[in-house]
Amino acid sequence: MSNSHTGNRAWAQVSGEAILRNYETLQAMAGVDAMAIVKADAYGHGVDFVAPLLRSHGVTWLGVALPCEAMALRAAGDTGKLLCWLSTPGDPELAECVAADVDLSVSSFRELLEIATAAREAKTCANIHVKIDTGLSRNGISPADLGALIGELTTLIEEGIIWVRGVWSHLASADHADLELSRKSVAAQRSVFVAALADFAAVGIEPEFVHLANTAGALWHPNARFNLVRIGIGMYGLSPNAERAGSVQLGLIPAMTVVARVSSLKRVSAGAGVSYSHTWIAERETQLALVPLGYADGIPRNASNRVGVSIGGKIVAQVGTIAMDQFVVDCTDVVTEVAAGTCVYLFGSGAHGEWTADQWALECGSIGYEIVTRLGVRIPRVHV
Repeated sequence: MSNSHTGNRAWAQVSGEAILRNYETLQAMAGVDAMAIVKADAYGHGVDFVAPLLRSHGVTWLGVALPCEAMALRAAGDTGKLLCWLSTPGDPELAECVAADVDLSVSSFRELLEIATAAREAKTCANIHVKIDTGLSRNGISPADLGALIGELTTLIEEGIIWVRGVWSHLASADHADLELSRKSVAAQRSVFVAALADFAAVGIEPEFVHLANTAGALWHPNARFNLVRIGIGMYGLSPNAERAGSVQLGLIPAMTVVARVSSLKRVSAGAGVSYSHTWIAERETQLALVPLGYADGIPRNASNRVGVSIGGKIVAQVGTIAMDQFVVDCTDVVTEVAAGTCVYLFGSGAHGEWTADQWALECGSIGYEIVTRLGVRIPRVHV
């Protein structure tokens, strides 16, 4: 680790090389163009670094959830193809997206009419991707309402203010550990999706981009790939479902490594309780190390007494309740390698013996997505 971080309490090192390699691995596997998803600050990795990196690598499409995320990219100088898919009524940045040539998803009449109004005011034609609810029962237009929406669309297309550039949906169980359940779920959703495409074709709407597959679809469901896939968590080197396959099995490299420096050391006697409520009791004379990170930094409190961190290439147990700003590890068995200032690797690629974010997630009853996206602003991202 670079000596430039030696004064820092903690940092998250993000490898641009890993992100690009993961993107290439997944795009090659899919065999079609891949939209790179950079919502939620590029899954916590730093969108100001990740988005330009991807564009310089020739990535055509970026995807974000919120209009504010799209406009931040435009403000930073991004002029490429960009899809945004989640708005709330009256969001002023929805109109800004129309004026800034951001493609917008339509999942409801409300969104379509707001986008159409903005396009009229801007005297432009808005590119939209109509999202079909194929069975996730979340965002998306219900198949029962699609006919009426298409009727409205044809009017707006004739007016010249709306263009259907894409039709898309999102998979519910493409990553499920039960392979047969996963296959059947994707097949059922694909069937609904194909029927919707036929409804569009019947009125002469032929979208340029048709996309159903997320990372899991790109990995495991060839019939869901169409002519564009959306690559999110896999691009950052984590698995859509670590119970089904881990990063190593998928040929992916976790891009983020979270490191902290030991604040202090303390020796306690057998029987001593550690941290709030004494959820861990020392069974022997124990050397403890204090790590200055906690749940205010995004370290899950429910990881308490469940996870390990790496010191000197060896895994040591986190002990006691994780607090707001700090947690404790039992470093008795590596005591000769620990001092105040020693680097502690929480999770990363495994290059320093540490667990991956997926392994943390499995121990916490969560998913790798949550582990990386919840990291707080008190942990600076260091991009390499």
